[in-house]
Amino acid sequence: MTETKTRARPVAVTLTANAEERVAKLMASAPEGAIGVRLSTPRRGCSGLAYSVDYVTEEQKFDEKIETPGGVFYIDGASVLYLIGSVMDWVEDDFAAGFVFENPNAKGACGCGESFTV
Repeated sequence: MTETKTRARPVAVTLTANAEERVAKLMASAPEGAIGVRLSTPRRGCSGLAYSVDYVTEEQKFDEKIETPGGVFYIDGASVLYLIGSVMDWVEDDFAAGFVFENPNAKGACGCGESFTV
């Protein structure tokens, strides 16, 4: 009989230390009932897909679940294929603050950086 070997699947998105810290801050002030933060890629913007980060109150069946020191980070199951290998960072400067994505699957982006194509 052949032995079946399983291996841990790598996470679809790697969060930097700054992104993990931001998730922790979001969860520290989360609305009642929030169980984590979810990343999704809804269709919008001039290039087709956009990054969206929102509180989540219910785990969905096909969500990718990443445990971070500050809370649970979910990736929408329908978005995982667009995000595999991505790095998510939190960047702040004097004029703006937000999550920034390094996505090897993005083939193009709009000029304002709000949406991308795969």
